[in-house]
Amino acid sequence: MTQYFQVHPENPQQRLLNQATEMVRQGAVVVYPTDATYAVGCHIGDKGALERIRRLRRLDKGHQFTLVCRDLSELGLYARVDNTSFRILKHYTPGPYTFLLPATKEVPRRLVHEKKRTIGLRVPGSPIARQFLETLGEPLMSTSLILPDDIGLLSDMDDIRHRLEGQVDLIIDGGPCELTPTTVVDLTGPAPQVIREGLGQFEA
Repeated sequence: MTQYFQVHPENPQQRLLNQATEMVRQGAVVVYPTDATYAVGCHIGDKGALERIRRLRRLDKGHQFTLVCRDLSELGLYARVDNTSFRILKHYTPGPYTFLLPATKEVPRRLVHEKKRTIGLRVPGSPIARQFLETLGEPLMSTSLILPDDIGLLSDMDDIRHRLEGQVDLIIDGGPCELTPTTVVDLTGPAPQVIREGLGQFEA
């Protein structure tokens, strides 16, 4: 059975986020709002929950998940960040951006791009997401909420509840989200490269 929490988008109820955090630590797969789209995530170290998300979205082994972080202080643990990259990250976070960076050894191998050894990292601007991450005290392993055979992202909560009942453990309803994904920027090369244009406007 899927639990459902209706959370205020600007002033999230801490007691609900405490419950959500405990569920994640116990292996839950959770749908939650960000400043771009709804996302589906789980604990960074939970291989079983990760496989459930893969099955839900029918993702292949090459799909790169994103580590969604509460602030820049967490990025240095999971990615190698030089001075130029740090200035870019500081300017564009929090916000609707995902940055590809060289992964450190702290990142579980299953989350790292097999050939490039990169990791996707993001700091969302959503009050719910940030307070949820602050309560959890570590990043969430996440991907956008788009289901197999869909041509777009899910945002309508009635639709999300109907289609995901019994397939995820928790849905956090924070109201409508955007229907445009994050802008993805590769910071592993000599110059920033926009891999996907999304909600965020990026200028190198």
